[in-house]
Amino acid sequence: MTTGPLRSLAEKAFKWSALTTVARFGLQLVAQVALARLLGPDNYGVYGIGMVVLTFATFLSGNSFSYILMLQDEIDDEDVRFAFTWQVIAGLACAGAMLLSAGAIAQFFNDARVEGMVHWMAAACVLLALSGPATCLLQRDLNFRAIGLIQLVSYALGYLALGVPMALAGWGAQALAAACVAQAAVALVGSYWVRPHPLRPLLRHRMASETLDTGRTVFLTNVVNWLLTNVDRLLIGRMLNTQAVGLYSVAYNFASIPNVLLVGALQPTFLATGARLQGQPRQLAQVWLTMLACIVVFVTPASVIMALLAGDLVQVLYGPAWSDAGWVMAVLFLCVPAFACWGLSTPVLWNTGRKHQEVLLQLPLLLLAVPAWYLLAPHGIRAVATASAVAILLRAAVIVAACLRALDLRASALLPFALRGVALGALCATAVLAGRHAVLPLHHPLLTLLCGAAASVAVLLVLVFARPQVLGPEARGVLARIIPGVGPRWPATAPEAHP
Repeated sequence: MTTGPLRSLAEKAFKWSALTTVARFGLQLVAQVALARLLGPDNYGVYGIGMVVLTFATFLSGNSFSYILMLQDEIDDEDVRFAFTWQVIAGLACAGAMLLSAGAIAQFFNDARVEGMVHWMAAACVLLALSGPATCLLQRDLNFRAIGLIQLVSYALGYLALGVPMALAGWGAQALAAACVAQAAVALVGSYWVRPHPLRPLLRHRMASETLDTGRTVFLTNVVNWLLTNVDRLLIGRMLNTQAVGLYSVAYNFASIPNVLLVGALQPTFLATGARLQGQPRQLAQVWLTMLACIVVFVTPASVIMALLAGDLVQVLYGPAWSDAGWVMAVLFLCVPAFACWGLSTPVLWNTGRKHQEVLLQLPLLLLAVPAWYLLAPHGIRAVATASAVAILLRAAVIVAACLRALDLRASALLPFALRGVALGALCATAVLAGRHAVLPLHHPLLTLLCGAAASVAVLLVLVFARPQVLGPEARGVLARIIPGVGPRWPATAPEAHP
């Protein structure tokens, strides 16, 4: 495929990813707030522990054996059959291990309810394994319209149509567990219906060695990422209680919604597109730098706004019982740009023959983070959140630096984006504080939330339409494809690489 048609296909994929990302953000916000209010921190903590276990299991069972389908130039039915067979085997093995260890996991956290939660998650593990090949094939096809719609429908049916009624009926944490299983089941049916593939088992194949090597690398990478993302919650659950886990999990999950949706939508698109640009490093560098520019310029001010409004947001959406989550949410909101830069940089390593570096670069950070979390956990969730924020910033720094080396770029290529992002963030912070201060004597969190948000959004809109050049050529060019008239289109030349 030539660069022109590939760019057109990639742009279409990006647009659908962005559209469905916004829709999913709204949907998840409604569902999470409703369920958190109905169930409270304690039940949410039990669910949070179950999700930690499921996330670990799906690193092997989810799509590790199907990942190679997205990276190959050409595939046939035997490639798909082989990946599907081993994906199912991995899913069944992980589900069996979860069922056998459920009692021990519940003992570790000193909460008998965790055992039943892990049983539910074992069923979700199998469903996610079965859907892995179809999902990777859709990503390979850059069919992010279908992927986004499947995710929307499955989440709505799982958490809103099933989870909320069960919570109202008094099912407690099991309402969340059933919603998770239902979402996985609907996603499986939807992905296979849109992208059917052969189901006949195949245990041996010419690509066995390469597939297993890729699967092993994906698994090890995901394990390191899982540890860096979840050990903090495990230690909170072990050293504090499930209520603390619930408060921390809701704050972490809410602050992560923009990042998870952004990276979840764009990372596979970039990975699949980048796989077709492996022989064109200048074009790969151009796409990567454009993505980083958009993240830093657009996401940084948004994260600053959300961080300053986090306390009011928690009071309005969740109520007084969740007030301790506000500070944690604010700290983690500030990390969204760094986490997004990390997530959208790892495909560069995979598409430049450096797939093992993601693990190797993050292992030293893991060795530093675990003892820090262990020492800070007894001091409460604020201390743990601070350590988590530092870990996120360091992860982004080492991965972005590795990508600069891989693409033969200087660090100075990122400086204009960073300066614009910081300046816009500072401007938005001033607007938020001024808006909140104007109504602060009224002592009402809804008013301070609305006035702070309105002031900052007004400043951003004035800048975008009156002085769009402050966004920089890359971000301004991308925005012009969405809002005509704000500036020139996507830059046509690739960034210069030094010799």
